[in-house]
Amino acid sequence: MRINKYIAHAGVTSRRKAETYIKEGLVTVNGQVVTKLATNVKAGDLVEIKGQPIYNEEKVYYLLNKPRGVISTVSDDKGRKTVLDLLPNVKERIYPVGRLDWDTSGVLILTNDGDFTDQMIHPRNEIDKVYLARVKGLANKENLRPLTRGVLIDDKKTKPAHYRILKVDTVKNRSVIELTIHEGRNHQVKKMLEAVGLLVDKLSRIRFGTIDLKGLGSGESRRLSKKEIGQLYNAAAHKKNEKNSN
Repeated sequence: MRINKYIAHAGVTSRRKAETYIKEGLVTVNGQVVTKLATNVKAGDLVEIKGQPIYNEEKVYYLLNKPRGVISTVSDDKGRKTVLDLLPNVKERIYPVGRLDWDTSGVLILTNDGDFTDQMIHPRNEIDKVYLARVKGLANKENLRPLTRGVLIDDKKTKPAHYRILKVDTVKNRSVIELTIHEGRNHQVKKMLEAVGLLVDKLSRIRFGTIDLKGLGSGESRRLSKKEIGQLYNAAAHKKNEKNSN
């Protein structure tokens, strides 16, 4: 098995992140640093990342209703609360599938399955990420229309998004918008809405693919069922097949 795939299967990180570790010389096999992605690992080999041995473990998948004020990392050198602090009884080495900002709440999946992570976050699979945004300003079709064509953020155009205006409060000068995107760029929703003149003051992800927060309070979590995992894989495969047929 190739080294990057072995690392992903061990639940340490995604395959793409594993490739970064390898290129940076952070991976050893039987005590020897490996930097070639084509390196193969066989049964009995000792694989370490940053001096820590890794082993295969049961694949697990959790859904978390992430609260605001919690960061989407496995550790923090500043001592801030992380999403793993909310799942203290999970023995496997799980990590977030993508990220939510510190002040963004909602759907976050955590797993130790690197291949699953790659399928969920790769832009080509266009997994729906649905957000509920409260913004300062009055939303209307005219100012939101550019989102459906893509807007320029960080010198790169976004993919077309879908929106629904749920509420407009002319007295308080604010609106509530549902926005569906298919990417996962840094602060993307906030920057997209800012690009059309609307500043986000509260943001939550309410759906990821086929998964929503039904039955989960803030900070609560549960394991995903085999059916739910299959539905997520099917959603990714559907988009891929749809593109290939066009």
